[in-house]
Amino acid sequence: MDIQIGLSDTDRQEIATGLAHLLADSYTLYLMTHNFHWNVTGPMFNTLHQMFEEEYTELAEAVDVIAERIRALGHPAPGSYRQYIALSSFEIPEDIPDARGMLRHLVEGNEAVVRTARSVLPRAADARDEPTVDLLVERMRLHEKNAWMLRSMLE
Repeated sequence: MDIQIGLSDTDRQEIATGLAHLLADSYTLYLMTHNFHWNVTGPMFNTLHQMFEEEYTELAEAVDVIAERIRALGHPAPGSYRQYIALSSFEIPEDIPDARGMLRHLVEGNEAVVRTARSVLPRAADARDEPTVDLLVERMRLHEKNAWMLRSMLE
């Protein structure tokens, strides 16, 4: 059945492609945050363990919202590690860094998600795709705040 939501096929395709990159970055950040939650050690263990859990829990919900938006636009959402590796703008470190290294990686990951969301925003805005614009603005707001809080712990 044709999708008649006021967006052209081209607009829906281009926006869904951008959202696929956002989904990959968000899922990659989710995996890294969950990994760091399991493996953090040191004097700030309890604080970081709890903080990382809050962040990966929020990300688990966010990837669902992003994937569902891609589906609402009429396109399949990527869902494999291979696809996420190809689409993501950053990688999870192979080793387990110390707590400060974890914070640095998470700052960089949150900032990468913001950059990806920001890169999709003009296309969605030009197409007058307000639901996607709203999603992107919320993701940017949250990840900018997370990056600030994580960065503050490094000072």
